[in-house]
Amino acid sequence: MTMTTIKVSTELRDRLKEQAKAEHRTMGEQLEHLVGQHGRERDFAALREAMSRMTPDDWADYREETAWWDAVSAPVTD
Repeated sequence: MTMTTIKVSTELRDRLKEQAKAEHRTMGEQLEHLVGQHGRERDFAALREAMSRMTPDDWADYREETAWWDAVSAPVTD
């Protein structure tokens, strides 16, 4: 992995360093964590937006499909 330097304010650097230390991470690990967290938040926001536009028919289709998947993925008992 190649390394690089980024320019941030001293205040931001200190905040990141404090967060990283509290979470027992390196600065690089902390930045990766924050980027990943932001991506998850963005993905869930998009999911909530899509779900808010679903019609009652869409929800009925969703419930039918998830019931089907639940049925076919249930463990087989003897």
